[in-house]
Amino acid sequence: MNVSRVHRLLRLITLLQGGRHYSAADLARELEVSKRTVYRDLNMLELAHIPYYFDPDTGGYRIRGYFFLPPINLTLTEALSMLAMTGRIEGAKNVPLLGHGTRAAVKLEGALPSSIREHVGSVLDKMRVSLGPLADHEGLDATFDTLGRAVVDRRICVLSYHSLHERKTIRLTVKPLKLLFMGRAWYLIAYSRGHGETRTFKLSRIEEIAISSRVFTKPRDVDLDGYFGNAWSMIPEGREYRVHLRFAPKVARNVSEVRWHRTQETELRPDGWLDYQATVDGLGEITWWILGYGDQVEVIAPPSLRKSVVGIAKSVLSKYGALAEDRS
Repeated sequence: MNVSRVHRLLRLITLLQGGRHYSAADLARELEVSKRTVYRDLNMLELAHIPYYFDPDTGGYRIRGYFFLPPINLTLTEALSMLAMTGRIEGAKNVPLLGHGTRAAVKLEGALPSSIREHVGSVLDKMRVSLGPLADHEGLDATFDTLGRAVVDRRICVLSYHSLHERKTIRLTVKPLKLLFMGRAWYLIAYSRGHGETRTFKLSRIEEIAISSRVFTKPRDVDLDGYFGNAWSMIPEGREYRVHLRFAPKVARNVSEVRWHRTQETELRPDGWLDYQATVDGLGEITWWILGYGDQVEVIAPPSLRKSVVGIAKSVLSKYGALAEDRS
């Protein structure tokens, strides 16, 4: 057996020991081989009495939990990246899962060979990873762990949830489907019986949670791309618009360097202005993003978005208009 195949088999074992369920096609992509090669490698694992199995519910392969194999030794770059993305994230100490990552980083760093540990430590002292402003997650570990178990076990839950839309705490019976960290906070995606649809619930607004003994039938996996559609962030409104914005030279380059939306198209004009276009489901979220650029952006289309921005600008001006006139 050649060295490359040995390395690939070790990589395959590592993948199957992880938390995900990999289909044959997924494994082929990860290992950069054909599905036929994947099946041959799986047969090698069987001959070596490594207890992998196929889960028909998920359509993926796993190694049974009682089997243990030490992981492949980390390279210097791999160790550095793992420690940077766990132990050096600013403000993540109290964020569920991310906070545990900082503690795991300490353990990982302590397990490294001394020569590598010293080098990695000297680099990490000059490195920080910032996620930007984060929501307050203080005291949410128990909620996160409870929902994590409910998602895995497919248990129906009863939530007491503070709804900003309804401006009160409501009681909901939900089927928890997926936990999602997006933007600044953790969210639960769940089917709500009361609403008759799948909705997103912010963990910090869950006041109480009770897991029932009732198990719901495994649904089709939530496709996040399909779930959020072309929403600017997380709130699709059921109607798509082709948005055309024009940014002034002062901010044009900064805007063009960021992938704000998956459908965006940008063009830097010879005069330094930036034409920005995207197909967005709903205008509510993008309106507030546009307003953040003040007079450095103009809405070209659609007219309804332009009208909305003008209306908010007039409302702001009305709050400061008298003060501005007094100083003039």
